[in-house]
Amino acid sequence: MIVDFHTHCFPDRIAERAVSQLAVASGNATPAFDGTAQGLLNLVHSKGVDIAVVLGIATNVKQQKNVNDFLIELNKRDDVVSFGSVHPDAEDAIDELYRIKEAGLKGIKLHPDYQSFFVDDDRMFRIYETVNKLGLLLTFHAGVDIGVPDPVHCTPQRLKNILPMFDNTNIIAAHFGGYLLWDEVEELLVGEKNLYIDTSFCHTRMPPLWAKRIIEKHGADKILLGSDLPWSAPDKEMEFIKSLGLSDDVLADIFGNNAARLLGLE
Repeated sequence: MIVDFHTHCFPDRIAERAVSQLAVASGNATPAFDGTAQGLLNLVHSKGVDIAVVLGIATNVKQQKNVNDFLIELNKRDDVVSFGSVHPDAEDAIDELYRIKEAGLKGIKLHPDYQSFFVDDDRMFRIYETVNKLGLLLTFHAGVDIGVPDPVHCTPQRLKNILPMFDNTNIIAAHFGGYLLWDEVEELLVGEKNLYIDTSFCHTRMPPLWAKRIIEKHGADKILLGSDLPWSAPDKEMEFIKSLGLSDDVLADIFGNNAARLLGLE
């Protein structure tokens, strides 16, 4: 089984607009598909991926319920695992976390840059405490976002500060633990027991020796294949990981076994 742990798509009625706006914000990046759920699944299956983990982001308070309604419906598919989202400023964020859990979603995604919070802000603690209580997985955008480069809201140090809050669940740090901050990832985050790292958006962007060191030091059993579709394709990210000279067993773990275990798909 191959699992892409980091993908994005949008409801059909807004997909074209959403992808266009995000592409401009990211330096006129070229999307790999049209932004729709069917477009995503057509692409991942053509690249040999069996299951796409679709990550939602509620970028404003009003958007929160609609984002999760879309993801809850999408989660009914056998080839999708959806992660919902809450907005830190939403008065009903805690209630929404309970709704996400009751709907059968495995976790949530938070994007500190898009949602305007530092990952170790005190105001986030009520959300983290509820996520931990409910046993929801939590994926963070980690490191630099090229569309919102400054300040960096989720640095390795800030992420490390909050990890002790989670003793009943696991955290996933996207982009090899912190995009463009991999020296700090290696120094501060590798070896953290409840932290998984996904590989998204690192093909042609991350020094291979750095990637291999982080995998070996952190443990290959806590590395998850991710692409960041529509901005990078899973076959390209798999090529990058394959280029590191890892064993076939390790590749199988990174490409799917670790995700299947974490998501309870075995």
